[in-house]
Amino acid sequence: MTLHSLPLFVRLAGRGVILLGEGEPADAKRRLLERAGAVIGDEGADAQLAIVAIDDEIQALEAIARLKERGVLVNAVDRPDLCDFTLPAIVDRDPVLVAIGTGGASAGLAAALRQRLETLLPAALGGLAQGLFEARAAIRERYPNATDRRRALGAAMRAGGALDPLSEAASVSTWLNARSENADLLVEIRLTTADPDDLTLRQARLLGQADRIYHRANAPGAVLDRARADAVRIVCDAAPADTGAGLSIDLGFA
Repeated sequence: MTLHSLPLFVRLAGRGVILLGEGEPADAKRRLLERAGAVIGDEGADAQLAIVAIDDEIQALEAIARLKERGVLVNAVDRPDLCDFTLPAIVDRDPVLVAIGTGGASAGLAAALRQRLETLLPAALGGLAQGLFEARAAIRERYPNATDRRRALGAAMRAGGALDPLSEAASVSTWLNARSENADLLVEIRLTTADPDDLTLRQARLLGQADRIYHRANAPGAVLDRARADAVRIVCDAAPADTGAGLSIDLGFA
């Protein structure tokens, strides 16, 4: 499946961004750029990014053309076909940022999803991220092997785990002091349809944590895309008896 855009997080603190236009659309973009610490300038500013929030169609198109001729990447408000980049709806749990984009299809949908996620993600999520950052050395000492480390973290962050991101009680120190969990496992997932939206929450979670996936040749690509990008994909009729360390998935149809 092809991505219409590649999501990126760009550090704008102290960097120039061009903002053209007046009124609420431009003001909203200005507030967002100020939160990011950008240096906001006019069309003559030295910048690689620009936001054009001009209402007049002819003026907007002319400004967009001039900026693009300079090689500036442009976000054209309410003109998705002319956008080189889009600005997502944001859920801020500093240092965790969750960005929701629709490729310009519907800002209202992105906003609705953001509001829903605001109610799901606990205020303590940022503290969990900071705790993991501060414990990097201790985690590496506990799990020197990168694969073991990734598996242990994945197991701890599962629903109900010691580091469950949706829990207010997640504690890095408690997890490090506890006995490590054995994550070596082979799990069967039997699909009923080729639609990834029909996966159960447990199936989706397992795919997202798996180290390798043994799947049939007719496995739906959209379902395989729900797995980690670095999970090994192995086409076979059945998973072997010895699947190796870590979490393996035997994926097929029911």
